[in-house]
Amino acid sequence: MKLSRRSAFKVLLICVFSQLSVQVLASDVLRVSAIPDEAPTELQRKFTPLGKYLEQQTGMRVSFVPVSDYAAVVEALATGKLDLAWLGGFTFVQARIRTVGSAAGAVIPLVQREEDARFTSKFISADPSIMTLADLKAKGKNKVFSFGSPSSTSGHLMPRYYMMQQGIDADKDFKNIAFSGTHDATVAFVASGKADAGVLNASVWEKLKEEKKVDPAVHVIATTPPYFDYNWTVRGDLNPALVKKITEAFLKLDSKNPQQAEILGLQRATRFIPTKKENYDGIEQAARSAGLLK
Repeated sequence: MKLSRRSAFKVLLICVFSQLSVQVLASDVLRVSAIPDEAPTELQRKFTPLGKYLEQQTGMRVSFVPVSDYAAVVEALATGKLDLAWLGGFTFVQARIRTVGSAAGAVIPLVQREEDARFTSKFISADPSIMTLADLKAKGKNKVFSFGSPSSTSGHLMPRYYMMQQGIDADKDFKNIAFSGTHDATVAFVASGKADAGVLNASVWEKLKEEKKVDPAVHVIATTPPYFDYNWTVRGDLNPALVKKITEAFLKLDSKNPQQAEILGLQRATRFIPTKKENYDGIEQAARSAGLLK
């Protein structure tokens, strides 16, 4: 059937507006993710109330996008498939290097927890003969040591760098190195004897202890010096007005507000503070010294 000019024009308008509607809907979704440093169910539990809060503050639908590993978060930010991501210090450095000079521009760190300005990692063991790093080094040739993810700041990079400073070469001084993948898995590795010692971030360690999920035999043998770690980062070409809304939303979270206190509690935060890329220069230097960045 041949359409009249008027009918054809109406069809064209419908097609155009349909396409615009799809684009508007797509732009009304804030795509958020996080490095998978804990079990997927735990990440979703921590994010759910925060996602609802961000929806209220931005007027956008917020979608949590799970990823398979740390590298996937970096790549998704770099290729515009994510708008906002919870990164570790090392992952942020990797994302910044990956996006410097790109058409979208370098990623931008917005906020960090106040605790992230002085973050630490805990070395643990269930072996009663290992009470210090010196004990671990002395017995290391017969021991398996577990890091978290290869791209983890607190579960790999900074502990490895600290061990280097203490004269321990993780690749040479242990029988074998294992990568558990997540901080809670490292504790499980050590508790089960799959690893003789390991390292994880202090925040997850304290949370697992509070929840009584740590075998009594597992004990801390050392703590790293403090360093900058986690932050919320946006892709470089995100709308500046939206970036401002997201930043303000985090900064005004108040522990005196019951609903916001729940969000802060799940994030293991007392409050959020502004951050900047220069805070992570030390992380980049440590990564280069440890041979994890070329």
